[in-house]
Amino acid sequence: MISFDTNLLVYAADRDASRRHRAAGALVERAIHFGRCVQTLQSFAEFYNVVTRKKGIAPALATEFVTGWQRVVPVEPASTADLEWAMRGVAEHGLSFWDALIWATVWRAGVHVLVSEDFQDGRAIEGVRIANPFVAANELVIEAAMRA
Repeated sequence: MISFDTNLLVYAADRDASRRHRAAGALVERAIHFGRCVQTLQSFAEFYNVVTRKKGIAPALATEFVTGWQRVVPVEPASTADLEWAMRGVAEHGLSFWDALIWATVWRAGVHVLVSEDFQDGRAIEGVRIANPFVAANELVIEAAMRA
């Protein structure tokens, strides 16, 4: 199972991101095609905030992206247990709080690979591997997670 950090969703929507836009869009589409993707409610909320405030994408278009993705991938909201795990992730793994909350939520949802440009690439945190999709060596890891 695979999940995308907010930054990948932003790249998928941001046409000004050129190469990253194409790569992220293709990755998201493939994960949806294989039915091996789960997203956090947090990543969709962060996506909407970033693209409407910083990328100049109209709220209506940002809403279309989010509602479209919600139709085709399961969405996991954070739970109170995830909050506890996130706080532990900050203390024990040195994660920022919001990254820790995404990690905790995807861990609970059974995700094996969290695709992110922001986390520490290659790091495995209690069974969740972080993979930067713009590092060529991660292509096989990401593909395997989408097909498993």
